[in-house]
Amino acid sequence: MNNTHTLKKKKRRRFKDLMPLYIMLLPGIIYLFINNYMPMTGIIIAFKQVNFAKGILNSPFIGLKNFEFLFRTKDAWIITRNTLLYNLAFIILNMIVGIFIAVLIVEIKHLFAKKIYQSAILVPFLMSTVILSYIVFALFSSENGMINNSILKLLGKDPISWYNEPKYWPAILILTNLWKSVGYGCLIYIASIIGIDKSLYEAAQLDGAGRWKRIRYITLPSLLPTIIILTLLSVGRIFYSDFGLFYQVPMNSGTLLKTTNVIDTYVYRSLMQLGNIGMASAAGVYQSVVGFIVVLLSNWFVRKVDDEKALF
Repeated sequence: MNNTHTLKKKKRRRFKDLMPLYIMLLPGIIYLFINNYMPMTGIIIAFKQVNFAKGILNSPFIGLKNFEFLFRTKDAWIITRNTLLYNLAFIILNMIVGIFIAVLIVEIKHLFAKKIYQSAILVPFLMSTVILSYIVFALFSSENGMINNSILKLLGKDPISWYNEPKYWPAILILTNLWKSVGYGCLIYIASIIGIDKSLYEAAQLDGAGRWKRIRYITLPSLLPTIIILTLLSVGRIFYSDFGLFYQVPMNSGTLLKTTNVIDTYVYRSLMQLGNIGMASAAGVYQSVVGFIVVLLSNWFVRKVDDEKALF
C-alpha cells in the first residue's frame, strides 16, 4: 500500500516538474491542430459536386468522379511522370551536392570565411520564386539574355529561343531548384558534421588516415541518420511540386508544357478553366495519400536494413 502511495506521489511530483514544459508546448500543439488537422475535414470536398448555394455538407455526393479527371485525361501519364522524375532528381542531387558543400565548408579553418559561405549558400533558399523567375529570364531571354548575348555569341553559336524549346527545360529546372534549395539541407548537414565527436578524427589522424579517408569512414557514416530523415521527409512530398518553379520560372509558356507540366500546375490550370474546386481537392487528397504510403514503405525498407535508423 505504501509503495503504491509513494509511486503516485512520485508521478504527481514529476507531473508538477514537467508542467512548465507542457505549458510551453501548448501553443505549438494548438497551432498544429488548427493549421494541420482541422483543415483535414475539407477532404469531403473531394467526393462532392460543390454547390456553394447549398453549402459543402449539403452538396451532392458524387463518389470518385472528381478523381477521374486526373486519370482519364491524356495528360495523366505526362504530369505523373514529370512530377515523379523531377522530384527524384531533386532529392538525389540536393543530397549529394548538399553533403559535398557541407563537407567543404566544415573543412574551412577561417571562422569569418566559414560564416560568409554558410550565409551565401542559404540566400537563394530565402529568395522569392518571382525573383528567381526573373533571374532565369535574365539568363535565358531570347533577345536580352546573357546566355544568348554573351556565351553563345562568344562561341559563335546561333541564339536559342529557350522558352520555345522543351528539351532544355528539364536541365534548367533541375539546376534552378538545386541552386535555390541546396542551402537548407546543406546547413543541416553542417550542423550534423559539427556534432560528430572530434576524438574520432584525432584517432584516425594518428593512425595515418588522410582527409579523404576521414570523410569516407567517419563523416559520411555519421551523416547517415540525417540523410535518411531528410530523404524520408522529401519522399513524403514526392507527388507534390514547387508550383512557382514549374509555373513562374518557365513563364507559363504553353510550348513547354510537355516538360514543365506537373500535377500541381495541371490542377491549377484546370481549376482556372473549369472552376471545379472538387477536382482540385481530389488531386490534393491523391497526392497526400500516395505520399503517406510512400513514406510508410520507405520507412519499412529502412527498418529492414537498420532498425535504429528508421524514422518511426
